[in-house]
Amino acid sequence: MTDTSSTPTTEGEAQVPRRSRLLRVVRYIPLIAPVLLWAVPCWVLLYTGQSWPLPVKLLGTALFALGLVGMPLAMARGHGRRQQDRAAIIGDTLLGTGWILFTWSVLLGVLLRLALTVAGVGGSQDRARIVTWAILGVGALMLGWGYAEARRVPRVRRLDVQLPRLGAGLDGLRVVLITDTHYGPLDRARWSARVCERVNTLEADLVCHTGDIADGTAQRRRDQATPLGTVRATRARVYVTGNHEYYSEAQGWVDLMNELGWEPLRNRHLLLERGGDTLVVAGVDDVTAESSGLPGHRAHLAGALTGADPTFPVLLLAHQPKFIDRAAAAGIDLQLSGHTHGGQIWPFHHLVRLDQPALAGLSHHGARTLLYTSRGTGFWGPPFRVFAPSEITLLVLRSPQAAASPGTGRADTSA
Repeated sequence: MTDTSSTPTTEGEAQVPRRSRLLRVVRYIPLIAPVLLWAVPCWVLLYTGQSWPLPVKLLGTALFALGLVGMPLAMARGHGRRQQDRAAIIGDTLLGTGWILFTWSVLLGVLLRLALTVAGVGGSQDRARIVTWAILGVGALMLGWGYAEARRVPRVRRLDVQLPRLGAGLDGLRVVLITDTHYGPLDRARWSARVCERVNTLEADLVCHTGDIADGTAQRRRDQATPLGTVRATRARVYVTGNHEYYSEAQGWVDLMNELGWEPLRNRHLLLERGGDTLVVAGVDDVTAESSGLPGHRAHLAGALTGADPTFPVLLLAHQPKFIDRAAAAGIDLQLSGHTHGGQIWPFHHLVRLDQPALAGLSHHGARTLLYTSRGTGFWGPPFRVFAPSEITLLVLRSPQAAASPGTGRADTSA
């Protein structure tokens, strides 16, 4: 394995990403989202024909008002200057709870009520109470299940990926992808160790981490990240920055990953050689790096490929799927990304799709470029995953020059 290329600092800088449609929508969300998240469930559960006793209405309204006021205050203390982990846990949990209640209040408040009316079930008050208990029951189920999904060790998702330019000597190369571990206010050091143990059962040639290691500085989250040093790979362990590193001293995370034995691919590449064939393993900083103001941090694909033989196939690590436009234009063979979390809490994936070209899985872009988008290994913020399971991904690279392998391009999930 040969280490080549360095990070250029004076030319060929990537353009600042254009403001996306999602960002234009998100700018107004902090003003209206808290009100909608708590006012809509309050109205549907308490004031749409149920005729609850006055004490029930007053207590219920007080609880929703507490959520409306407490959520932004706790999040400000937890994620603002004070960085109070306990407040962050409370605020994030309230955010997830509010989102789930809002979602099912809207869906069941309209669809179930309509279905009951069409079926002629009871009077309006009976239907209202059925809807209320259905929302509370489904909400509790989603919260419990979503919490368990977020905290468990991810299942392994296996995928055979054929790369037309991959030499026969590299056929069967095992690439493990973890991403978006998001070590944070909830101490997940034991979870981190168990994730690394599962990765080590996969006998990887190459292990990749495509960023968003944590929320917080490397010094603060060091204990949770330290198990990453136990990950084994026969060839290399490589890492690129995600956008969350640039919220919390990105260079500290680059230094810690290097200390733990990982190769930070900051606009540079490695050559992986086997059986007389070569694969270029390249990485770029996150697309938000340049706006962070950190010297030398930016997404610079040309720099990452400097010195690489253009006839060699290229595996590129880039945190956000949206980098695929540049990758496809450069003829990259396979890009590995994370960032989306698969939406994390349904139906948030609709908003993610406004900002990213892919939500999860394998997709084709341009003449030959493939993109694999992981749903992420951990979770961000609210400790819930609903209809968006986390994953550790095993990609087995296949060469058309080798004997055909049944099932190429099909994915399966194992515990």
